Amino acid sequence: MRTGQITRNTTETDISLQLDLDGRGQSKIDSGVPFLDHMLTLFAAHGKFNLNIECKGDISVDDHHTVEDIGICLGRAFSDALGERRGITRFAETVLPMDEALILTAVDISGRSSLHGDLSIPSPKVGAFDTELVWEFLNSFVREAKITLHVRQLAGSNSHHIIEACFKSLARSLGKAVKIAAQDSDSIPSTKGVLK
Repeated sequence: MRTGQITRNTTETDISLQLDLDGRGQSKIDSGVPFLDHMLTLFAAHGKFNLNIECKGDISVDDHHTVEDIGICLGRAFSDALGERRGITRFAETVLPMDEALILTAVDISGRSSLHGDLSIPSPKVGAFDTELVWEFLNSFVREAKITLHVRQLAGSNSHHIIEACFKSLARSLGKAVKIAAQDSDSIPSTKGVLK
């Protein structure tokens, strides 16, 4: 089974996270940040990952540490679950619409951490959530998952729609990239012979 389990305790957050790459999109998310819970629930559903997260963070300060640290833990769980990356499809992309918003994500499960692109989110907040934390989450996730991610906002004027389309698009791209390639299920998809 391709699973990852991470426990991370700091003075800022206490996180327990379980990830199954070969799941059915089931999740139980309790981060203490309702909008992040919503995004991660969508992420699990559209990637077909089973994902459980419980976090107690210093949200009385703000949501920054919780969002960043969950990104770290989710990235580590992805890396652990993928192991040698043997047999994976490796590359994938998704252009995903949500009403007026249109987001492209492209991923390479490369063993190298690299985040590129831009989101032009018009509002500083969606409800109580600081929208600048979306990029913070992506950066933390990409760094620990050791993947390359490109994000392009092709259209969008509603902050909620832009962010939601981003999470759904990323989930779809990752779901495709981690799939085992039936025709080459035992090899590592790199001429170097390693993706770590």
